[in-house]
Amino acid sequence: MDDASRTGALSGLHTAPRTDISQHQGQFRIHFNFPGRVLPGHDDHGYGPLATVVESFMDPGTLIRMHQHRNEEIISWVPAGVMRHDDRHGNDLVTDPEHLMVMGAGSGFWHAEETLADDPPLRMLQIFVRPHTLDLEPNIQHEPIPDPVAGEWRHLFGPEGTDAPLYVRNDVELHDCRLDAGTSTRLPSRPGWHTYLYVFDGAVEVDGEPVGYTESALVTDARDHSVTATEDATIVAFTINPDAPITRQGTIGR
Repeated sequence: MDDASRTGALSGLHTAPRTDISQHQGQFRIHFNFPGRVLPGHDDHGYGPLATVVESFMDPGTLIRMHQHRNEEIISWVPAGVMRHDDRHGNDLVTDPEHLMVMGAGSGFWHAEETLADDPPLRMLQIFVRPHTLDLEPNIQHEPIPDPVAGEWRHLFGPEGTDAPLYVRNDVELHDCRLDAGTSTRLPSRPGWHTYLYVFDGAVEVDGEPVGYTESALVTDARDHSVTATEDATIVAFTINPDAPITRQGTIGR
């Protein structure tokens, strides 16, 4: 995607098409969205502490057997359906539209994922954040999240100490929003930080630039940017400190 950006650096807005980087493992399929590749000439597939945003599909009756992650924060965002988790710490958790899960792998965390035969097909995002320090204490958070309100951003996770319901151990925040066709909102921003937008469903325009289904945009300036839905849309936005200290030894999100 090196030549995928459709807008120039002077605008502070870059957009990119659907990723072509995928892995197919039968009932489990993943598409890797690398935010750093939205910016032409950027020498890192990630963007600061945000390593990758993975669109994941699990058919009913799929088991991903127990495996280990190290040195990454893995966030499971499930807008519909269920993702079933168990781990060697005795947790048996269900992540669904009412809950968010953050797994801080730290020095090592073993877990498995599953859908049952009578579960619906699952399409979700698994977000990989680079922690600020290697070999942190492993932890897991599984918390209820506020009900979505059309046209309003939900603050879902942020660095420790924010008012988000869950935290990650670096300078990244996640918001999501449902927009009805024809309605608009402002892209989340924070002074000195940049914003990465991913369209999970539907289509939008950012300052008039089209960003369609599973496409993305990166904003690198301090201006306000409007987002208008051209179809009913579900979007996620990450505000990122591009200068945050990062580690690069995650199992997936290097």
